[in-house]
Amino acid sequence: MIKRHFFLVAAVVVLGLMIVAAVMRVAFAGDEAGAGGPGGGGRGGGRGQAVEAAVVAQRPFSDQINVLGVARGRRSVNVTSNTSELITGVLFTDGQRVAAGTPLVQLQAREEDAGIIQARANVLQAEREYERYRVLAERGIAPRVTAEVAQTTLDTARASLSAAEARRGDRVIRAPFAGTLGLSTVTAGTLISPGAVITTLDDTTVIRVDFPVPERYIGVLRSGLSITATADAYGNEQFSGRIALVDTRINETTRAVTARAEFPNPGGRIRPGMLLRVAIQQGQRMTPAVPEAAVQYEGDGAFVYRIAAGDKGSTAQRVEVETGAVEGGFVEIVSGLNANDRVVAGGLNRIQPNAPVTVGGAGGARRAGATAPTGTAQPQAAAR
Repeated sequence: MIKRHFFLVAAVVVLGLMIVAAVMRVAFAGDEAGAGGPGGGGRGGGRGQAVEAAVVAQRPFSDQINVLGVARGRRSVNVTSNTSELITGVLFTDGQRVAAGTPLVQLQAREEDAGIIQARANVLQAEREYERYRVLAERGIAPRVTAEVAQTTLDTARASLSAAEARRGDRVIRAPFAGTLGLSTVTAGTLISPGAVITTLDDTTVIRVDFPVPERYIGVLRSGLSITATADAYGNEQFSGRIALVDTRINETTRAVTARAEFPNPGGRIRPGMLLRVAIQQGQRMTPAVPEAAVQYEGDGAFVYRIAAGDKGSTAQRVEVETGAVEGGFVEIVSGLNANDRVVAGGLNRIQPNAPVTVGGAGGARRAGATAPTGTAQPQAAAR
């Protein structure tokens, strides 16, 4: 009985050892196949994760000041009346382009019309009186002073007629300058009150934008400086303009100076009231850069995996970096890397610090980070 149990236990142990040996043989066979297969070997036949690489290269970055401003027409006005009166005629249509002096609204003017009729009658009477006394004075029948008095009466009558016509003219509201009219709700028969808006008038051939700039940048601002702006309505499309004027005073509370920019507006695409993002260029600088895909962010910091060569192959070293501007798909590296360093730009989701890596493809790293002549970098292939 004891001998039978002994042989049973021995058989179980032998079977277990055979299973372990088979598993180890399969595992080692897989590793050898991975090391010898395509992309599975690094330098000297080492094993590592296949990655894409980019070379740290000098690239131009723009220094610019970004501020917000609200678009306004070169000239804008709310068309109103200075008196309470009934509208007898609307002489415009919504959205119409008008010239300066174009009649817009006719107000009731019965008293003014009557005043003009009376003034004209007075002028005719004064002209007849003056002509009669002038002739009599020339014949010596009437004293010359009588003709002079008649001349004064005629001048006064003519002045009264001009005043009556001016009052009648005030009953017609005209466009103060050329521009485009906005929407209106007034019609003939509407009783308009002082200050009530009849319509709006905007000259949008040129758009003005006033925006605050911190006083530390006042040395950059000058009249004629070229600037660009974007609007949410048009995505990333840029509008080019210039600084027309910089205010003479700095706000004591905000420590900012107001600058006024002007943008040509053919077609009226920019409309008054639009929010514009204004960019003021300060110049360009050449600094090391890597593709955005190579930079990982953690909390307030950022890091990259630098590819370091060793005796047994390449490894991915985690390196903390200080980043700057992001422009054109590249991130400025302020500190942490040197020019011509290679960094992992693809396959980051499977990388661990100090893990062995293999740059995928014979020319992958060269295409990703080849440095062009002064001022350009071509790590485009890495930014996938």
